[in-house]
Amino acid sequence: MSKQISAILQQAVALHQQGKLDAAEALYLQVLQNQPEHFDALQLLGVIAKQRGDAGLAVTRLREAIAIDAQQAIAYGNLGAALQDLGLPEEALLSYDRALQLKPDYAMAWNNRGNTLRSMGKLVAALHNYDKALRLNPRYTEALLNRGIALQEMEEHQQALQDFDEALTLKPQDAAIHFARAFSLQCLRLEEDAIAGYEDVLHLQPGHIQALCNRGICLQKIQQFPAAVDSFEQAIKIKPDYIKAHLQYGNTLRQMGQEAAAIAAYQTAAKHCKDETELAHINYALAALGVMDAPAMSPPAYITDLFDQYATHFDEHLLEVLHYQIPALLSKAVSKHVKAGPGNYLDLGCGTGLCGAYLRPTASKLTGIDLSEKMLAQARKTGLYDELHCAEISDWLQQQDQDFDLIMAADMFVYIGALDTVFAAASRVMQAGAVLGFSVEAAVETTDDTKNENADYILRPSQRYAHRYAYLQRLAQLHGFKIVESSQEIARQDKGEDVPALVMVMIKTQA
Repeated sequence: MSKQISAILQQAVALHQQGKLDAAEALYLQVLQNQPEHFDALQLLGVIAKQRGDAGLAVTRLREAIAIDAQQAIAYGNLGAALQDLGLPEEALLSYDRALQLKPDYAMAWNNRGNTLRSMGKLVAALHNYDKALRLNPRYTEALLNRGIALQEMEEHQQALQDFDEALTLKPQDAAIHFARAFSLQCLRLEEDAIAGYEDVLHLQPGHIQALCNRGICLQKIQQFPAAVDSFEQAIKIKPDYIKAHLQYGNTLRQMGQEAAAIAAYQTAAKHCKDETELAHINYALAALGVMDAPAMSPPAYITDLFDQYATHFDEHLLEVLHYQIPALLSKAVSKHVKAGPGNYLDLGCGTGLCGAYLRPTASKLTGIDLSEKMLAQARKTGLYDELHCAEISDWLQQQDQDFDLIMAADMFVYIGALDTVFAAASRVMQAGAVLGFSVEAAVETTDDTKNENADYILRPSQRYAHRYAYLQRLAQLHGFKIVESSQEIARQDKGEDVPALVMVMIKTQA
């Protein structure tokens, strides 16, 4: 009988390795009919359950196997993977730890343990685990891929590329490696190389919708709009409810000036969207095209996502591409009015710290606040700020028990339409004589009046707000400020055209 069971098990394993799960399962069950406590049959049935996506059954089978033989590292390793699939990372780690106690050179357990740590956001620890797996097996392609992905999440894309390139020498036809490599190239703004990478993915896996969508985004970045549209349309044809593709499709059509088609794309994205945060982003895009009422401010998640994407190349893009002038212009304007001697300064929407260089020489303390952690990480590198906070500005200001001598907001109010709450919060932390300097995009009579001639602010198709001077006058009077300087300047360029801005300086007149 034991020879017969051994033969059945051998046949089952062969079928399992060929991917014939139903046939393999039937034979494993046949083994269990004869030997209900057969470790290998139970353990391999657990593996099949996991492969089918039934992690709960996998855990049950694997624990039954461990109850029979608790000294088999492979069972603990597979149990860890099933527990991870169930969303139980702490239990998964314990299972991997037991596997590694039994078999310290178990490379797969080190790799999978790294995956669990990565899912928990513990990226440095994950890297250590991948390193251990690769020391045990330098040709472990999956560990190279996973280590590269962890490096991606740490924004270490050059290092990640080294892992992906090495993995491709071992497995050149692996679409997942090509995709990961292309994504790092995209993050490094090497769009043409990234496009070539995504095309490699599509050659290997023609229906890869993420590759289609990301290729479209890269094509959009280099202004190959018709090709980008085609890429998004292919993704949508494969997956009609692919929200990201509809949203990017709409963005591209908007950039092409095809506003009616862009609106249709955004509305389709909204129809499929169930996530409230994502829906707010889509509705904001529709509001910018005049389909819905403009919200009082940009959705915070939209601002965070936007500037997280720009963080590593924000300064270069603004200064070299958009010819951004506001920090210099605003700093020059406020310098005429701040009190002599060092002061307590606050940089609202500090971003990467472009204003910090102007403010630092006369600041006794310089605080920056922004919604984007990645922008703040860049500001931190400058060494110009005493404090940096990631928060919504009005909420943060309401919690302060200090007074500021100068509050500056360079190109930040373009993401807030209704400024009353911000002015009230700023006024609260300013004594008489303190200076408020800021810039806004200027509502232009000839172009913005057609939308709403009585509006205090207008949300433009660029998804930025423009404000009227009369509104700013009313805010100053209401919150105890006096306008001491106002000038119309060119803030930046958009599609080759100058964008007019108001540079405003106000002094607090009432305590």
